[in-house]
Amino acid sequence: MNITGVMVYYYFICERKLWYFTNEINMEQNSELVAIGKVLEESSYIREHKNILIDNTINIDFIKNQAVLHEVKKTKAIEEAGIWQVKYYMYYLENKGVKNITAKIDFPLLRQTKEIILEKEDKEVLENIIKNIEDMTKKAKPPKPIDQKRCKKCAYYDLCYVC
Repeated sequence: MNITGVMVYYYFICERKLWYFTNEINMEQNSELVAIGKVLEESSYIREHKNILIDNTINIDFIKNQAVLHEVKKTKAIEEAGIWQVKYYMYYLENKGVKNITAKIDFPLLRQTKEIILEKEDKEVLENIIKNIEDMTKKAKPPKPIDQKRCKKCAYYDLCYVC
């Protein structure tokens, strides 16, 4: 199984959402918030070559100056998930032999940028995350809903709470 950056992101947001996603149950095509995020990504940084797909596994929003990965996020609401997603990209590329990678998360609506560093300890955490994702996707049923405030805005809300 190829672990993607989206899977790492979902791991931090909601394991149930991750389970649905890895089992090819996709609700995001109907989400207004996802559509807004896509428009923001497309309309920001228009001079950059975007959506760089590597090994059909990681999809980097854009790379600047040949060595700085950039991930574009709408808000800082789930900042930790975005940070680990970017760290996973750095980890993945480092395992492919790419050295001296730096990364940033861009928040164009906030006009802010956050620099991301991959520490040695992060690699161990990522290895555990990868194992947990692999184990979770083998389960026959999704985990229970997390029932948090952010659930109401999730594309999977109806699947978790209405059905």
